[in-house]
Amino acid sequence: MSDSSVTKKAWIWPEGEVAPGERRDISILATQGYSGQDLEIPAHIWRGKTEGPSVFITGAIHGDEINGTGTIREMIFNSSFELQSGCLVLVPVINILGFERHSRYLPDRRDLNRCFPGSDSGSMAARLANVIFTEVVQRCDYGIDLHTAAVRRTNFPNLRADLSNPEVEMLARAFGTEVVVDNKGPSGSMRRAACDSGCPTVLLEAGEVWKVEPTVVEIALRGIQSVLKKLGMVEGKPHKPAFRIVAKKTAWIRAETGGFLRFHAAPGDLVEKGQLLATNTSLLGREQSTLLSPVDGVILGMTTLPSVGPGDPVCNIARLRQPIERIERKVDALSEDSLHERLRSDIGSSVLSEDSETGQ
Repeated sequence: MSDSSVTKKAWIWPEGEVAPGERRDISILATQGYSGQDLEIPAHIWRGKTEGPSVFITGAIHGDEINGTGTIREMIFNSSFELQSGCLVLVPVINILGFERHSRYLPDRRDLNRCFPGSDSGSMAARLANVIFTEVVQRCDYGIDLHTAAVRRTNFPNLRADLSNPEVEMLARAFGTEVVVDNKGPSGSMRRAACDSGCPTVLLEAGEVWKVEPTVVEIALRGIQSVLKKLGMVEGKPHKPAFRIVAKKTAWIRAETGGFLRFHAAPGDLVEKGQLLATNTSLLGREQSTLLSPVDGVILGMTTLPSVGPGDPVCNIARLRQPIERIERKVDALSEDSLHERLRSDIGSSVLSEDSETGQ
């Protein structure tokens, strides 16, 4: 745990100090709208009974990615745990302007998650990023940022984390997802800027835009609670996954020609090098080309739109660094009602997949 775990007092706000054991709604002044009226970001501050780390949990930094919003709402209204120590800063919607428009982006067409740490005298996006960085990130010792796939795609739950940072690795292991992608994050992303500033942060990618998916919320809540247990903020032991895949390289497999796809794999599936992923057909079902996996890997994400043009992304595959047979044995040992298998079923329901040999 960071030596600064009780030096960042996330319970002190302009509205006043949140007392030990207290919970309070606050508003963070974000910017002004085109009418000149102030726009505020709602947040919930939850302080434990004793001192400990401060942790931010944020959703909808892309305004249409609301699985995180639903997760934080559940934490606020239906918590299954008591916060014993430390402080949580819960922000259901970071990109309030995009959220209002059901849009990934801000009204100035910028991606907020490429503008951190921001500036108090730059563009609208830079100013909003600066507010979030100053008022949320820099108040906290650790962070968890909740995302989904982009529009017309879905992601099997995977954690993004810079495992070269020991405290980030600790968060990633504690969160307990089966799949971890080891990278620093894009330049300008909140996660990367937070880590660079001394606030170790991880990011969960799971599900689709414009939805609050029950199993995605379930895995996010389990992971958050597991991290809080590791930090000593909540009683109990962190969750341990049945297996863990750590990937450093991911790649989108793209359509070579236009057409209508028949999928033969789904998000969360393990695939072998050379395995058939999709068949590209004409609208009358005539085969035009096929897409094969270039590596042994796991499917992190897929398009949910079967009509494609040349170069359109179809499957996002993370390369395996361990023998696929070893992971397959562990997956086969899972019960059908395990959260992993329920996630595969629920997220896979957005993609009509059929057996490559039988066509069923």
